Amino acid sequence: MTAQYTVTVLGLGAMGLPMAARLATRLTVHGFDIAEPRLKLAEEAGIRTFTSAREAARGADALLLAVRNAEQLDEVLFGATGVAAVLKPGAVVILGSTVGTDAVPPTVARLAELSVALVDAPLSGGPKRAGEGDLLIVVGASPEALDSARPVLELLASTLTVVGDKPGDGQALKTVNQLLCGVHIAAAAEAMALADALGLDQAKTLAALEAGAAGSFMLSNRGPRILEAYNEGGAEVLSRLDIFVKDMGIVGKATRAAGLATPVAAAAEQLYLLGQAQGLAAADDSAVIKVIAPTKRTGLTEG
Repeated sequence: MTAQYTVTVLGLGAMGLPMAARLATRLTVHGFDIAEPRLKLAEEAGIRTFTSAREAARGADALLLAVRNAEQLDEVLFGATGVAAVLKPGAVVILGSTVGTDAVPPTVARLAELSVALVDAPLSGGPKRAGEGDLLIVVGASPEALDSARPVLELLASTLTVVGDKPGDGQALKTVNQLLCGVHIAAAAEAMALADALGLDQAKTLAALEAGAAGSFMLSNRGPRILEAYNEGGAEVLSRLDIFVKDMGIVGKATRAAGLATPVAAAAEQLYLLGQAQGLAAADDSAVIKVIAPTKRTGLTEG
């Protein structure tokens, strides 16, 4: 790897900034965000910032996108101020988001007209792991496009799984991943709500569960934030609840298309939808416990 390789990161939020900072340790990184404070933080991390997405993307070897959904993907690339038009032939667009498989074919086709390839590389792991290069990334891409994207992917991932040789394969595996993540978060919230209802110390309960057969990554990762959900302001927002509204919607669409019954995933999706309806869309997804138990009940006993 060499600093001569330039990657543009659009969006310097909770995930984008630590990824960009990690990449800047070995590569030339251009960055853009609409929030001025994020640009200042990026500059402190050695990232060259720009006043527009187009300026940041011009001349880059790779463009790393972490967009919210398929609509935002289309707008960023092909909208009125879209960046696809300024990408150089031979560049690669690395899609790190979960947008579902349906959005991929039209994106591939439009980029191909510009001699740009799409590397379908949805990632998972959270901001801390992003900054440490400890992400799980699943990839669907042609061998040639994958080789072009490797300087970026290998710096960000501790586990890089090539699912298939066409874009869309990564989205398919990430859909399976999100089914499990969405269910695990909802199950962790239910467990912590039950501990509270039974009068147990939630922190001690969480520590005990983590050490046993019920432990999981999502329990350990979201558990402490679930316990902060009732604090004033709630837990720090590291993953918005409405992201799982979107992701579990993608899961539901995929399972219906496959004719597959997934009642547990469907039940979890309803919890996130209820949370969104109750005004928790912008809260951390750990706030789903407030859908199950709107208030804490610690100390209640029978009698």
